[in-house]
Amino acid sequence: MASNARPKWFAQRIEDPIDPDRAIIDAHHHLWRRHGDVYAAKELLADTRGSHNVTHSVFVECGAAWFDEGPPAMRSVGETNFVVREARVAQSVNAGESDGTAIGAIVGHVDLTSGAAVDMALVAHDQAGEGLFRGVRHGTNWSPHGDVPNGHVDPTESLMADPMFRSGVATVGQMGFTFDAWLYFDQLAELAEMALAVPQTVIVLNHLGGPLGIGPHASEREHMLDVWRTGMSEVARCPNVMLKVGGIGMDHYFGMGWADLDAPPSSEQVADHWHDIVHRAIDAFGPDRCMFESNYPVDRQTLPYPVLWNTFQILADRYSPAEQQAMFHDTAARVYRIELP
Repeated sequence: MASNARPKWFAQRIEDPIDPDRAIIDAHHHLWRRHGDVYAAKELLADTRGSHNVTHSVFVECGAAWFDEGPPAMRSVGETNFVVREARVAQSVNAGESDGTAIGAIVGHVDLTSGAAVDMALVAHDQAGEGLFRGVRHGTNWSPHGDVPNGHVDPTESLMADPMFRSGVATVGQMGFTFDAWLYFDQLAELAEMALAVPQTVIVLNHLGGPLGIGPHASEREHMLDVWRTGMSEVARCPNVMLKVGGIGMDHYFGMGWADLDAPPSSEQVADHWHDIVHRAIDAFGPDRCMFESNYPVDRQTLPYPVLWNTFQILADRYSPAEQQAMFHDTAARVYRIELP
């Protein structure tokens, strides 16, 4: 989904922040320059400055700016180089400002099936990251259904059970980095088994564990939710797994139907749609293991940035001030070791 899509449609839903002063770390966003579409530091800052008090953000790999040449296991280092350059742009734009957003951490891609090359790739990313590299995402989102797309790194079936992959995840933890997990609801049990096998690696489960609403799951929602609830309970019992609460604008995965509306939904509408899933997930993991994420610009297909964060503030209202502080800021700062003033 293009990051600059449908500006007139977006303009029909303008919301002021519910709590403009709360310090927020956006725990998951992307940057890219590809196919004529640009969402880089300046575009990110335009969104964050026009919304809530987002002090820091976490970049997560999206296949942007890989090297065209060199050993295959090292080509993804180009993306880390790109993000470091954009972090410098953000720092320059923020100079002298009190409300700028700093790119505080980078989660890159490493092919965790590449054996001995995993170590070398991690070292290369860490060096390229200039103090910002914090972890790896190797998406495992695979489905047997032809109308459910597989991930952009072409994962295979049961990848998390593969000994080579698990060895790579273990190496990530041994070297002091985190592993971000992007998968679908029917792979949660597989994640739980892997998490127990690599207890030294901190795993961050992306996008609420992938409660799909497309393909066969669109007409079998209750079955999907039953499998999701069971899987999330199993994963939550693994103390080394954290949860990202977000991805809630991804119509192309979760099938809300918002992209076809005459105007974007309001934060109240979004919170009403997601409250059961979000609250069940947070209560399973505990707020101190949860962090809110924008997943921008992907979630821009349906939700303006202020609407997204207002939704999270509505959904978080039932929790204590300390628990809200954890979900909006402290968990992400701790897990991704973000340097704060």
